[in-house]
Amino acid sequence: MVRHDCGSCHGLTLAGGLGPALLPATLAVRPAEYVERVILDGRPGTAMPPWRGLVSDEDARWIAQQLRDGFPNEPSRER
Repeated sequence: MVRHDCGSCHGLTLAGGLGPALLPATLAVRPAEYVERVILDGRPGTAMPPWRGLVSDEDARWIAQQLRDGFPNEPSRER
């Protein structure tokens, strides 16, 4: 899901596209809670939609942590 749904805007390697890069170095400047909130609530005025209702709080937390840990390079940890 992350690679396909997020990758459609953030690039299939999550290195950026319509949306910003979702790589550990890019996300390191933001707390994990911020990343979770963006996943759940989107970013008004941008192409980032809210995923609340489609993604649980727990899944948003998991996705945020995986992205911060280098998710694109760890396919065995995908959901």
